[in-house]
Amino acid sequence: MQLFYNPTISEKDTSFVFDKEESKHIIKVLRKKESDILFVTNGLGFIFKTEIALASDSKCTVTILSFEKEEPFKVQLHLAVAPTKMNERYEWFLEKATEIGIQEITPIICEHSERKVIKNDRFQKIIESAMKQSLHYYIPKLNEPITYKEFIKKDFKGQKFIAHCEETDKKSLKDALILNENITLLIGPEGDFSTKEIQLALENNYIPVSLGKTRLRTETAAVVACHSVALLNE
Repeated sequence: MQLFYNPTISEKDTSFVFDKEESKHIIKVLRKKESDILFVTNGLGFIFKTEIALASDSKCTVTILSFEKEEPFKVQLHLAVAPTKMNERYEWFLEKATEIGIQEITPIICEHSERKVIKNDRFQKIIESAMKQSLHYYIPKLNEPITYKEFIKKDFKGQKFIAHCEETDKKSLKDALILNENITLLIGPEGDFSTKEIQLALENNYIPVSLGKTRLRTETAAVVACHSVALLNE
């Protein structure tokens, strides 16, 4: 099944018009024609079965035949991940985390962050593409970048973890996770969190965790964490 995405379609609609870019892709590239069936999600759990009523490459119009809603994930995983020096690595993380299943992502700017300018528009497109490719009906929420100090002050329900590389007493993430509890996890930049940042997390009730015996890149650590949560709660 090929999945299309548009955040504006709702269960109250009887028909829908794709924008010019998507219409051109559907008609010119995919060579869809009138009466062909398209499946569309709005990223809020709904999957719509639609039929092309007007095969126009400028405003492809579909009639909604039926819809279903998928149950939301039991566990809400929120990863706060420092941007990587190379954008491609962060984009890889976004793609893989979306495929595995994640609900919220926040880029955090840390003391050792080498990249402090983020292109969220590009990141959003990566997430949308990965959601469609993996046939998810819920799109992860991508927040605007925020400083570490601002993020750490926020109140999050459920378990809170910080993954860092300092040689201190840490639990293994897979052993620390509790079934069916929401999770917020901090992952630092290439230079790791500073000692002050780690201490600040501890003061705000974050539990220090390890993601394995080897030192992982930022993007790899984020994907490992995402997968660990998914395995526990599948």
